[in-house]
Parts: sequence; C-alpha cells; structure tokens
Amino acid sequence: MNLSDILTMRHEIVLSVLALLILIIDLNLHNRDKHLIIPISISLFFVYTLVGFLPADKSVLFGGMYQTNPLLVMMKNILNVGVLIVLLQSVTWLKQDANREKISEYFILLFSTLIGMDFMISSGDFLMFFLGLELATIPLAALAAFTHHQTKSAEAGIKLLLNSALSSGILLFGISLIYGSTGSIYFDTITQLYRNTPLQVLAYIFFFTGMAFKLSLVPFHLWTADVYEGAPINITSYLSVISKGAAAFILIILMFTVFKTIAPIYNHILYLIAILTMTVGNLFALRQKNMKRFLAFSSIAQAGFILLGILGGNTMGMTSVIYFVLVYIFSNLGAFGVVSAIAAVTNKENMDDYDGLYATNPKLSLLMMLSLFSLAGIPPVAGFFGKFFLFASAASAGYYWLVFIAVLNATISLYYYLLVVKAMFINKSETPLAYFRSDNYTRIGLVLSGVGIFILGFWSQIYEIINSLSYGILP
Repeated sequence: MNLSDILTMRHEIVLSVLALLILIIDLNLHNRDKHLIIPISISLFFVYTLVGFLPADKSVLFGGMYQTNPLLVMMKNILNVGVLIVLLQSVTWLKQDANREKISEYFILLFSTLIGMDFMISSGDFLMFFLGLELATIPLAALAAFTHHQTKSAEAGIKLLLNSALSSGILLFGISLIYGSTGSIYFDTITQLYRNTPLQVLAYIFFFTGMAFKLSLVPFHLWTADVYEGAPINITSYLSVISKGAAAFILIILMFTVFKTIAPIYNHILYLIAILTMTVGNLFALRQKNMKRFLAFSSIAQAGFILLGILGGNTMGMTSVIYFVLVYIFSNLGAFGVVSAIAAVTNKENMDDYDGLYATNPKLSLLMMLSLFSLAGIPPVAGFFGKFFLFASAASAGYYWLVFIAVLNATISLYYYLLVVKAMFINKSETPLAYFRSDNYTRIGLVLSGVGIFILGFWSQIYEIINSLSYGILP
C-alpha cells in the first residue's frame, strides 16, 4: 500500500489509528486520570473530521472492492460532523460514576461502527458491503447495552443484536441470490447483468427487506421504539441519526446503480412502504409520552420521507436524500441533545416533565422548538427545504398522490411536535425543572446543532454543491 492508497482510504485508516491510540492511552493512564480520555478523544476526532474535508479524487482499490469519489467523501464527512456532535453531547453522561471505567470502550466501539459505515459507503462489491455492515452493526449492540446494569439497556442490546442477526441473514440470502443469478458480486458488473427475471426480483426483495430493518421501515420497524427507549440517550441519538443516515446513503447508491434496471418493479413496493412508514410512524408518535419513544417513531416517519427521494430515481432524488439526511442530522441531534442534557441532570425523560420548561430553561426550550420545527418542515428553517426537495423529486417522477399523502403526514407530524412545544411554553407546572447549566461540551454540541439548522436553511449553495457532486454517479 503506497501513500496514494492511504490518502484514498484516509477516513478508515485514520479512524482505525484513533481507536488504537485511545486503547494505548487508556492502558497507560491511572484510574484517577481516566477522565482525560474524553478531551483527548474528542480533540483527535475533531482533527480527523477536518482531515476528512481534504480534496479527494475518484479512485478504486483492491480490484474494485473499495471505491471513492467526492460524493462518497461528502457522505462520510456528513456522518463525521454528526458523530462529533454526539460525542460532545455525551460528555456529561460519560462522567457519571457508572460510566467512568468504560470511557475508552465507548469511544472505541463508536469509532468501530463508524469505520464499518465508511467501508459500507465506499464498497464496490457486496462482500465489502456486508463486511462493513456487520462491523457497523455488532458494536452498536454493545453500545445499546452499554449500561447493562440497567435491565432496559441490556434488553435493548439483546433486541438489537437478534433483530440485526435476522435482518443480516435475510439480506445475505438476497446477496447470494444476486450472485447466483449474475455470477458476480461487483456492483459494476451486476449493474450490466441485472434484469427483471423472477429470481433477480426475489433477490432484490430479500435484499431490500434486510435494509428496511436498518432503516426502520414499516413493517420492519417493531424493534425501534424498544431499543431506542432502553439504550442510553446518546446511543439512541447515534442509532437514530448516524446509523440511519449511513443506511440511507448506501441504499440510495445501490438503488440508483445496481438495481436501476428493475426500478419499474420496485417502485410499486417503495410507494406502498413509504405511505405505511410515514403514516404508522406519525400515528404512533401521537400516543407517546416518553421522549425517546416519541423521537423513535418520529424517526420512523422521517425514514418514510426519505423513500420519496429514492422514488424520484434521478439526480435530483439522490441530491434531495443526501441533503435531507444532512438536515435531519442537525435537527434530530438538536432535539436529542436537549433530551440528553435534561436527563443527565434530572433523570427525567417524559413529555409531562417538560411542562413550564421555558420559564426555567429558556435556551434549551428555544433550541428544542427550533429542532422540532425543522423536523416538522416549518419554513424558514432547514427542515422545510429538506422536505420540499424530497417532495419535488417525487413529483418530478409523477408521484403526485404520494406527495399529497406526504404533505398530509407532515401536517400530522406538526401536531405532535407542537405538543412538546405546548408543554414547554404554555403548560403550567407547580414543580418545573429547575434551572441548570450544562457543561461546555454539551453547550458546544447544542450550539452546533442550532447553527446547522439555520445555516442549511439560509445557505442554498450547500444543495447546489451536493447536486454538482451527484452528477456522473448515476448510470
């Protein structure tokens, strides 16, 4: 491996080095100094995030197993920014007595999942794709059960592991059928050989079913709320944002390249699943009082909106999905950041606990309102443009009724997001949450989320940049 290869794989190699460095530092630190791992790890990851923005050319390694181009690098950088915010929001939780002896494990497991996601995004064949998927999934189960002394956390880890094993088995069976019908596992070759034969359509159904578990699409969403509720809040935000974002990125790449020839067939499937996912996610979110379950069903509904961009089937559709995921990262991490900050101090996670929050913690209330308005798609914040571009891409493909149903679902989502806003700003409480001041790391993470929501809403060039990188990717 020469220097150019290292630069091509800089995301994966540097992140692997960081994980090893954290392990070495942990082994050489005294128990009373373990807390130093937090600023060291965050500082190293910040530098790594900056390195990721260095220019990159299109390149292929290992005979086509690994590929990269400026668009794939941007996808990785989007995930890196989200992970950086998650790390900043995790500091208060990591400093709790129950977690002080497992700080290095948290960073190593988190970086391991991100390495898997990077390999998955850059995969050039189904072998690299599956290896990256498993590397991203298995450490996530350990993270979900990170506070294993709590029954719900241990249960969340087991549920995530079992559901991931089932979905991976289904997905792997689909990949085996693809290989059996085409004689290849390389994306470029399969793209030329894939037709709408019954075996290949069946292979696609199995493959998509496995990916639907990762994205929490209905009817493969049943694990989501329980795992999100049981896992620590910062892991829940990682699952909801980073893991789902990576799955959306690789799915749209494969849909627009490998499976492009059978689009007339799978579009009917996606049409139905998009409607079910948006509707079921929204209707169940209406009933939730626990904030983590509330945001879990909200994320299910958001996954339904992502399918509108995939149905667009063109460059605009791909650009819209990437832009929407970027907006979703800042919006959802803003909401989860507030929930995490409150839970770290008060251990309260129910919506009723937010009654009168504005009177005691106005800044947190304003950021939560901004994040929820972005998730709901209210102008002029970024979430409005994210949904608008998705609706426009679906409309450009002639799916007018689907867009109409999506608008209705967006209206329903506005109602239950406003329930939280009402609790904070209008509802009265005799014992509201007392005023508290978060640590500097958490405040930086919250500020980054809020600034991201504003910038993406008012700086239109970001969409144009993504759109320019998307050209040339589609066959």
